[in-house]
Amino acid sequence: MCTVHANSAREALTKVCTLPLLAGENVSAAFVVPTVASAVDIVVHLDVDARGRRRTREIVAVPGRVENGVVEATDVFSQRDGALRRAGGFPPHADRYARAGIDLAELLREAV
Repeated sequence: MCTVHANSAREALTKVCTLPLLAGENVSAAFVVPTVASAVDIVVHLDVDARGRRRTREIVAVPGRVENGVVEATDVFSQRDGALRRAGGFPPHADRYARAGIDLAELLREAV
């Protein structure tokens, strides 16, 4: 778990992929991007509302795939009509949640 300052969940993924490249030529995007794609499961993006409170703006799942050098992401929850609403995406690795005793499908059904 970590924090990254970005304007969206997808922008956070881009930033996590870009920052290691500042290390120099010994690190390449061909290594970093797929590594990030396989290491990150979900990204939760927080925003500050008009009253100065942090609110969840979106949650995206990262299935571990890269397309044209970009880490794929799918919306699990997104902001619609001023509220956080369930989208169609599903976090990867449901087996990891199951090993921890969490029924991911049920958890997401309850969140609707």
